[in-house]
Amino acid sequence: MAHDRLIVALDTPTALDGLGLVERLGDSVSFYKIGLGSLTTGGLALANELKQEHGKRIFLDMKFFDIANTVEAAVRGISQFNFDFLTVQGDPHVVRAAKEGAAGTDLKILAVTVLTSLDRGDLDDCLIRDGAIPDLVQERAGRAFEAGADGVIASGHEAQLIRALPNSSDRLIVTPGVRPEGSDAGDQKRIMTPAQAIKNGADHIVVGRPIYKAANPADAADAINASIRLNSV
Repeated sequence: MAHDRLIVALDTPTALDGLGLVERLGDSVSFYKIGLGSLTTGGLALANELKQEHGKRIFLDMKFFDIANTVEAAVRGISQFNFDFLTVQGDPHVVRAAKEGAAGTDLKILAVTVLTSLDRGDLDDCLIRDGAIPDLVQERAGRAFEAGADGVIASGHEAQLIRALPNSSDRLIVTPGVRPEGSDAGDQKRIMTPAQAIKNGADHIVVGRPIYKAANPADAADAINASIRLNSV
């Protein structure tokens, strides 16, 4: 279903703003991402309301990273809300701990490979080992899958490489940094259009500003959904 493949990022100033956007989008969108930027302004309560009262699917983008015991406990607490996706950093010990915390629930653990806002220069600044970003993403994805991740977060530029991994056939690829043709890249560096991302193997794409800053957000979402339907296989 095309609506499920589009995930709208609710990067709004407050939970009330987020709820207002959801109401404007109506049936055009059934899947929402709520991240760290919204956590201190009612984001968790909004996520729970959208899930329980509006029947929306929820992607909680927390990117957890800590010692295994802490990650496991945090994920166990999150899993009680019956959300759909949760992100953690793609380090194997983090992924394994998150899967332990989510055991017995339907919560999908998605491992972050390399943020789409980073390029090789940024990785150098962070003392990340040498290598082309696509190769590093593919390797991190493979290790995350081995650790039990249900899927990965990766740019559409690397989706094909990830799909080539032998253990990727039943795993999800969720692609942020998606920008419709002609949109401003903003703070993203490795961007791709919705059509390209889907063609390259993404199961879901995450779109924020091009929708919530549009004059008519529902029309913007409908256009992206149409593009997804045309390019789905």
